[in-house]
Amino acid sequence: MTSALYQRIDGSVYRHIYIVGDLHGCLSLLEEQLARVAFDPHRDLLLSVGDVADRGPDSVGCLRLLNEPWFSCVRGNHEQMAIDAVNEENIPRWLRNGGDWFYALEGEQQEEAKSLILQADKLPHVLELTTREGKLIVVAHANYISDDYVFGKPLDGYEIIWNRDRVNFALAGRYKPISGADEFYFGHTPVESAMQFANQFYIDTGAVFDGYLTLRQLQ
Repeated sequence: MTSALYQRIDGSVYRHIYIVGDLHGCLSLLEEQLARVAFDPHRDLLLSVGDVADRGPDSVGCLRLLNEPWFSCVRGNHEQMAIDAVNEENIPRWLRNGGDWFYALEGEQQEEAKSLILQADKLPHVLELTTREGKLIVVAHANYISDDYVFGKPLDGYEIIWNRDRVNFALAGRYKPISGADEFYFGHTPVESAMQFANQFYIDTGAVFDGYLTLRQLQ
């Protein structure tokens, strides 16, 4: 079931479900992590907090994941910058934030990349997963910008992919649970190690900035 911003996933049809932090073109790091957990693309599912491309060595390879049936992703601010730029909007902003790889491509390679980026315009801002055990897990890129989660609640998509208020307050010691779901997973803001504040998890551990890639098992 999909609304403009939201998408639902029934976890009962999968064996294991994992979630990964911001990839930023680091495909080989992802492949290492998936091998480590013996990920089975026929029975398992990988969720992503978005920002699959830009800055790292293989943006196209990571964007190709959008076509894999075992991969589900929310929209990040880097997807949105890329979508805007290939639509001839705000190109300088994308270039400042790691989009230069796209303009270095030629011919068919650039056409493939453009097609994948346009495909990213179908990505939801919020994923809701119900695990086999009945746990309700919500994934968004930067922030779920309400203190009460409701599937389909109208929210500002820009704020979901850019807003850092919640994590900044949490890092300053001010945090509380978000009601309406058991766990929330976010990326966007690089942290030295994965962090939990109440029922919120921040898993962008800066893989592309000499950090590491966080992979968590949800089911």
